[in-house]
Amino acid sequence: MLQRPNQSEYPEYYVPYLSLVQEGNLLQILEENLTEIEELFKGISEEDGQFRYAPNKWSIKEVLCHMADTERVMAYRLLRIGRGDQTPLAGFNEGHFVEGSQASQLPIQNILDDFVAVRKASITLIQNMPNEAWTNIGQANQKETTARAFAYIIAGHAMHHMKPLNERYFVNLK
Repeated sequence: MLQRPNQSEYPEYYVPYLSLVQEGNLLQILEENLTEIEELFKGISEEDGQFRYAPNKWSIKEVLCHMADTERVMAYRLLRIGRGDQTPLAGFNEGHFVEGSQASQLPIQNILDDFVAVRKASITLIQNMPNEAWTNIGQANQKETTARAFAYIIAGHAMHHMKPLNERYFVNLK
């Protein structure tokens, strides 16, 4: 079973994400989180998908799109580092990604389908990663991080967004 990374294996700005990932089988945690996200977004109308809890905050559609994009980036980092690639990996601007996604123009079901596809790909990547690859160290956004840290960051990032979705977005739709 994949072991939780030590705090020395990732930059401090990832601590909030990793602290949300409970002990246990990471693949099971990712699958349960996927089910939770699918249930949360099932049946959301296009109108509700445009909801913002405050001016200049992302819409529900934009949050979900951000979750898919970020997981895609983190899985790519996991792949590169897990495979032993030592090429430094650039950071990314999440605001530019959301803006460039034009999520407000996409059907919410398409965005959800994209997230589901990305999560399933993340799960198979993690399932098939050789055990010796988990401690590989690479550089992303000018910080050293291990492959296994990125596996946990994937889970923690999605969990990080569940709280505001439940407390600031969906609660206002009822």
